[in-house]
Amino acid sequence: MTIPRRSWRGAGALVAAAVVGLTGGVISAGPAVAHTPTWAVTCSEVTVDLTNYTSDVPNTVTVSVDGKDLLPTETFGREFHKKLALPDHDKPVTVRLVVKDADGDGKHSIDQTKTAEVCEEEPTPPPTEPAPSQTPSTGTPEPSATPSDEPSESAPAAPAPSPSSPDLAETGSSSSTPVIGGAAVAVLLAGGGILWAVRKRRTTQG
Repeated sequence: MTIPRRSWRGAGALVAAAVVGLTGGVISAGPAVAHTPTWAVTCSEVTVDLTNYTSDVPNTVTVSVDGKDLLPTETFGREFHKKLALPDHDKPVTVRLVVKDADGDGKHSIDQTKTAEVCEEEPTPPPTEPAPSQTPSTGTPEPSATPSDEPSESAPAAPAPSPSSPDLAETGSSSSTPVIGGAAVAVLLAGGGILWAVRKRRTTQG
């Protein structure tokens, strides 16, 4: 079976159109993934991510804060990734990113600014209050039991006097009484003997 030439020409046109459409899709998708600069600014840091740049040319990137360099001009190739800490600030500051694309006419160069707000301070937790002390009981105390007329059997006996303590008064005779009496008798006898001897002597002299 022979296919007419007109059919061959129609099929060729369809294939050509499909190839052109596919090629165009690839070409159009190329710029979408090339030269992708991404950067973000918070109250405390700056994040820069640059991808799909031309690797064999001296691309440059600079970051500044209120006109002062935070990242002096630095050369990079295909990619650049860096996180920079912002200096302390008590009011909003302006962060500027400058990227120079060294490929061709530099149409992918960027010069953008963003604002870094002041970081909010974390609230100070309130001081912990001491737990309230327990309120003392105000109830009426129970009355004590009525004392019994009879002495309690468990009452302690009166303590006996210590044998080492001195006697408050001696009402009876002690062991030294006979000695004292004997001494008195001896004194009387001696006195009587002396008196008798004196009288005898006088009688003899008379």
